[in-house]
Amino acid sequence: MIARAISDAIGRFSVPCLLIGLLFFAASLTPSLIPRGPMVQGILGGLVTAIGYFTGQIVGFLWHAADMPRLTGRAARSLKWIASFCTLTIFVWVLGSSLTWQNALREKMGMELADALHLWQILFIAIAVFAAAFTLGRLVAFLFRLIRARFYRVMPPRRANVIGLIAVFALLFFVTRDGIFDHVVSGLDESYEAAQALFDNAPPPPSDPRMTGSAGSLIDWAAIGEPGRNFITSGPDAAAISAFMGRPAKDPIRVYVGRANGETPRARAELALAELKRQGAFDRAVLVVASPTGTGWMDPGSHDPVEYMHNGDIATVAAQYSYLQSPLALILETDTGLEQATALQDVVHGYWKTLPADARPRLYVHGLSLGAWSSMHATNLFRLMDDPIDGAFWAGPPFPSAFWNYVQRQREPGSPWVLPKIGDGSLVRYASHTSDASRTEAGWGRMRIVFLQYSSDPVVFYDPYSLWRAPPWMRDPPAEDMSEHFVFVPVVTQFQLALDMALSFVSPPGHGHAYYAQDYIAPWVEVTAPQGWTQADTKRLEAHCDNGFQAGCSNAIR
Repeated sequence: MIARAISDAIGRFSVPCLLIGLLFFAASLTPSLIPRGPMVQGILGGLVTAIGYFTGQIVGFLWHAADMPRLTGRAARSLKWIASFCTLTIFVWVLGSSLTWQNALREKMGMELADALHLWQILFIAIAVFAAAFTLGRLVAFLFRLIRARFYRVMPPRRANVIGLIAVFALLFFVTRDGIFDHVVSGLDESYEAAQALFDNAPPPPSDPRMTGSAGSLIDWAAIGEPGRNFITSGPDAAAISAFMGRPAKDPIRVYVGRANGETPRARAELALAELKRQGAFDRAVLVVASPTGTGWMDPGSHDPVEYMHNGDIATVAAQYSYLQSPLALILETDTGLEQATALQDVVHGYWKTLPADARPRLYVHGLSLGAWSSMHATNLFRLMDDPIDGAFWAGPPFPSAFWNYVQRQREPGSPWVLPKIGDGSLVRYASHTSDASRTEAGWGRMRIVFLQYSSDPVVFYDPYSLWRAPPWMRDPPAEDMSEHFVFVPVVTQFQLALDMALSFVSPPGHGHAYYAQDYIAPWVEVTAPQGWTQADTKRLEAHCDNGFQAGCSNAIR
């Protein structure tokens, strides 16, 4: 009795559907943007095998529902053997090539080569993942049959089938939603508690009354939070900059408002403006309005170099909007980030444009990753028409960014998707680990915009439509750190890129989503045009970074 109940719940196993699943598994072994280890490959393989199996079941169901002809007898057995042989041949060939493909990609990224495929580990993990997914799917099917049987007692079979299906989907939706919601709430609570503990145990505030969070500051040091406090107290001072530049320098101004420093985005923006005025930021040569990542982190690999190149005559302001890691903030607090960046830009630019044009700093906007998205959203070109900013520098723009997508679609025919050419280059240019945005047909115009994006960054080049069509970059010749063996497979490519995003944060510097100081320097030069700066100065600063100033040469996005 128990065995029969288990059999009913799990259902019959389909060999043809498994063959489709194995083809999906073989496709998952092809390379994508980021090299995969055996554990990740096993998880990916198990998931896509389950999806392939499920796809086969759907096709079979539709085939039978449409009363299409079915092969029987010897013809059916022959077709099954031929299909099995072809599938296993493809599977073995791809399996044998997988290590070569992955190592070729590792070599391009300067990673240590794998000495073996670790086939048994991959297969063990894949089988376990597939078994879990298969069992879950059969339990859902069993639940549907159970509910449908209840409806059979009171209504016709066709109506019972439809209503039973709706009931199962509704039940799963509410159970899943409540489970996810509980985890989200718990995560938010833990994030807030962790941040609050930081407030309660804040280190002593800066002794210099000119600094943000000091006794003379308008911003409460204890409420700023760890990312903001690190940003304020780190970075080069006048002495370090002077030693590098060989002439007297100023202490850069850094203003940071934590999320707990104000109840609303507008309140935090107004507080930031007041602190900028107190510190004399509008008397500096350059003012940067920056958007942090999800946790509020500011990348020293970006901000330290630009302070060197302007001899410290620069001010940077940022406002925190979340305590969450960037992936969670992207999903759960997108509007919060956009609202905060918009409020800060609106308030700072609104005051800046009231100042005489010859007695105010050059104004730039900047952001990395999620900060780039929110900064782009806040840079309302209609609001800037009467008195535009001087430029923008956005690094690692996430794929949903509307402005980035708009610009990408304006690329000149024949220019690659990962490093496009926009017009004559007088307004928008692109940089990467192989291009510094300096070489174009025309000089810069009134406003300068630079995107820094690595060709292997899936946060930038993930494509939701890869569920059914190849991403645009896959149709171009591969960039230097991309594989020559890309194969687009519907559904499978989508899952490969989704896993790539998770792996991209721990990529080697200069690849994936690991942006580092050397690649920030040349774009900052192009955007902000430091006075008297030369190519030799760029090389010197890159070498200085290579020696590890502020440990900002290799940074993971937070």
